[in-house]
Amino acid sequence: MAKKLSSFDQEPQAETLFSYFNEISIISHLGAAMFEKALPFGLTNAQFSVLNWFIRVDSEASPGRLATAFQVTAGAMTNTLQKLAAKQLIKVEPDPHSGRKKVVTITEKGRQQLEQAISSAMPLFAELSQLFDTAKIDSQLPLLREVRETLDEMRYKK
Repeated sequence: MAKKLSSFDQEPQAETLFSYFNEISIISHLGAAMFEKALPFGLTNAQFSVLNWFIRVDSEASPGRLATAFQVTAGAMTNTLQKLAAKQLIKVEPDPHSGRKKVVTITEKGRQQLEQAISSAMPLFAELSQLFDTAKIDSQLPLLREVRETLDEMRYKK
C-alpha cells in the first residue's frame, strides 16, 4: 500500500484534489496513447487536437493563439502546424491585417480526415463502452466540464 504524503496532514481536502487530478492525469496519458494508436493518416494526438480545436472552438486562429490554447511553445506549435500544412489539412496564410502575423484555418481535407479519424477510433470507444457504465460516465461530464472551464479561466489570471 502506498504511503500517505505527510504534506497532506494539514490539508485533507488537498489530498482529495491531488488524487482527483492525479487520476485524471493518468487516465489522460493512457487514453491518449490508446487513441493515438487508432488514428489514421499518421496523425498524432497533437495534430488531431489542433484539427479538433478548429471544429470545437473557432474557425481560424494565429499560431500564437493556438500555442496559448494548447499551452505549448511557439516552436512546438509551429512544428505541428507545418506537419498539418504539409498534409494539406490546414492552411497557414498571411494575416491581411498584419504584415507579420499568420492566420491558420482547417481545410476541407482536414475536416474530412478529422471525421475519418474519429470514425477510426470508434471501435476503441465501443470496446470501452462494454467495460464502463456510460450512464455513470455521462453523469460525471458536467463536473469535468466545470473543472476544465475553471482551469481554463485560471491560466489567464496569472
